[in-house]
Amino acid sequence: MVSAMAEPQAGQHKDRTAVELFAGGGGLAMAVQNAGFRTLLFNEFAKRACDTLEDNAMAGGVAEGETPWIPAGGQRPPLVRGDVQQLDMSYLAGQDVDVLAGGPPCQPFSLGGIAKGDEDRRNMFPQMFRAIREMQPKAVICENVRGLLRPSFAPYFQYILRELELPFEERSAESTWQEHDALLRGRIEDPRQGPDKRYVVRHFPVNAADYGVPQIRHRVIVVAFRADLNVDIKAFEDSVKKTEYSEVALIRSMVDVDGEYWQRHSDVPSHVRDWVISRLPLNPPLDDGKKPWRTLRDALVGVCADGKRLPEIPEAHLDRVDRKPKGYNNHIGWPDARIYDGHTPNELDKPAKTVKAGVHGVPGGESVMLTDRLAGNDHEGGQRYKHRYMTVRETARVMTFPDKWIPAGPRGEQMRQLGNAVPVVLGEVFARAVATALDKAENPG
Repeated sequence: MVSAMAEPQAGQHKDRTAVELFAGGGGLAMAVQNAGFRTLLFNEFAKRACDTLEDNAMAGGVAEGETPWIPAGGQRPPLVRGDVQQLDMSYLAGQDVDVLAGGPPCQPFSLGGIAKGDEDRRNMFPQMFRAIREMQPKAVICENVRGLLRPSFAPYFQYILRELELPFEERSAESTWQEHDALLRGRIEDPRQGPDKRYVVRHFPVNAADYGVPQIRHRVIVVAFRADLNVDIKAFEDSVKKTEYSEVALIRSMVDVDGEYWQRHSDVPSHVRDWVISRLPLNPPLDDGKKPWRTLRDALVGVCADGKRLPEIPEAHLDRVDRKPKGYNNHIGWPDARIYDGHTPNELDKPAKTVKAGVHGVPGGESVMLTDRLAGNDHEGGQRYKHRYMTVRETARVMTFPDKWIPAGPRGEQMRQLGNAVPVVLGEVFARAVATALDKAENPG
């Protein structure tokens, strides 16, 4: 797992800068920093998420009414709390910003949200386009829910991509998005559109598990490069599409009692191992040459995507609030977890289900997990194994946040920050690929 505030190593990418909007608890920001970018500005609306950024020494608060400072090397970047619509970013116009990153609020496009799309007042994509106009970054990284790709939203999503391609063609207050889209279509091929005012845009449907995150998390990541840089887009696409992890490899590592997975987890009870193997295909898929998907068990015992090991998080029968193992921040039990039809738990020997922004009771049972402890015959729902809620620290492991990251606020706010975040490991794959693409474009020799 990567460090929250890793400094660029000798021989890495040159000093590059970033601006982070909709920063949340800092998942994408950590990823961008770990890839060697120095943050110039944070913005976030949610109070507890802002507290998290400051408490973890990622940013320093800007007093109301003051202009954010330009951070020097080693100085904390400024955090402007509040509505991005009130944020003036024009002071960064001459700072040669390399990356604008952020995940605009996803509720308008989520299956779990109101799904009003562009008519939803929470749609903040227009603020990303305004930020581009004000600072002309070399690249943009945007993460959002896979709901953007639903057929009902497909026309609007294509409009978003065209807006990102021509962000300086600002939509008037009087025009509908359909009218503005027609204008953009007519100007896409206009040679008078200077390359420094247009972007080459690509989007990537991803499953975080394919990138080493111990979680099934389907998202769409949009990346854009300023056209005048002549970035090798094909090379960039190849670098982020070439995933290293797969379900096939996980199955193959498990099908035999002496498989690599069980060697790594030699203390798993035999009844658990046998139960897992009994539900696998009798004839395992052909080897695809990839690494096994990481599982929830991998995350909890500290097996990281980069091969490093973290301390194991103790089980400690965490089904009560008063169970607080010493030495583990935010590792606190929570009572009354339930399982029922449509609300099924995570299993230790699979990647976790998608972390969602809810303290408990979120649709699908995403915050509940089975344990290795056998249940009695009278256990709820006839389940084979006892279950409980996941702790905040366990959920942070699933989102690949470092253990030293401490979210602010009560449990509900902490889980909300995690559910809304970008897994650090996933974000870092794309941030490093962007840095490499910029390096090659600026130093073609």
